[in-house]
Amino acid sequence: MAGPDIIAFCNQKGGVGKTTCALNIAVGLTLLRKKVLVIDFDPQAHLTYSLGLDANTLPGAIDAVMTGEKPLAEAVLDLKGMRVLPAGPGLAKLETELAARSENEFILKDRLAGVTDVSYVIIDCPPSAGLLTVNALVACREVFIPLQMEFLALKGMSRLLTLIEDIRKSCRTDGPSYRVIPTRYDARKRLNNAIMDKVRERFGPRVFRAVIRENIAVAEAPSFGQSIFEYAPRSHGAEDYLDLCREMLRRRQG
Repeated sequence: MAGPDIIAFCNQKGGVGKTTCALNIAVGLTLLRKKVLVIDFDPQAHLTYSLGLDANTLPGAIDAVMTGEKPLAEAVLDLKGMRVLPAGPGLAKLETELAARSENEFILKDRLAGVTDVSYVIIDCPPSAGLLTVNALVACREVFIPLQMEFLALKGMSRLLTLIEDIRKSCRTDGPSYRVIPTRYDARKRLNNAIMDKVRERFGPRVFRAVIRENIAVAEAPSFGQSIFEYAPRSHGAEDYLDLCREMLRRRQG
C-alpha cells in the first residue's frame, strides 16, 4: 500500500487559523471517509486541547515517539474517527534534546516511515522556524499555509517560503511543495478583497479556491473541545471546511 499524503500546517505568524485549519480539515476528511492521523507538533498543544485532551496528563504522546521511548503504534489514540498523536508535557523541551543528535532533522520522517494504514497525516507545526518545524517540513509532501487576508500576514509569508526553499535544497530535492489557504475572509472588507486579489495574483494555482470565511463558531468550537462539524454543523465554517476537504480530494485524484 502506498504511503499517506503527509501535510504540515505551518505559519510563523500567530492568529491566522493554523491549528483550527489542521483540526477541521482532519475531521472533515474523516467525514469524507478518509483515514487520518493528526499530530500535534506544537509545544503550545492547542490542537490537543481543542480535542478535549489535557497535554499535561498524556504519558505516550508525540514527544515520547520522537525520543524513542514509545513506538508510534502504541502512542496513537483513537478519537473522533481519527488516529491522534497529541502533544505531551515533554514536547516543550524536545527541541533542546534533539539538538544533540546527528541528522536530527530526519527523526519525524523516520518515525512516520512505517505508517501505511491512513490516507493523510496532518501535522500542526509550531509558529517558529526551530527544529520541530524543520522536522515537519522534511517529513511532509506538502505545506499548507493558512493565510489571513491582512497585509502583515502576507508580508510574513516570505520567511516561511525561504525556510521551505532551504529545506528543499539541503535535505531533499523533491519537496515539500506548498499551498495557501485563505482564512478569516470577510467579503465586506475592502482590505480583505485587496489582499485576496494580491494573493491569487502572486501564488496562482497554489491558492485553494475554497475560502474559510470569518465565522464566530469556528473560533468558539475549540473551547468546547470540538471541531466545527460537531459544534456548528450547519454554519458557514463547517460548509467552508468541507468544501476545502473536497477540493483536496479532487486535486489528489486529478
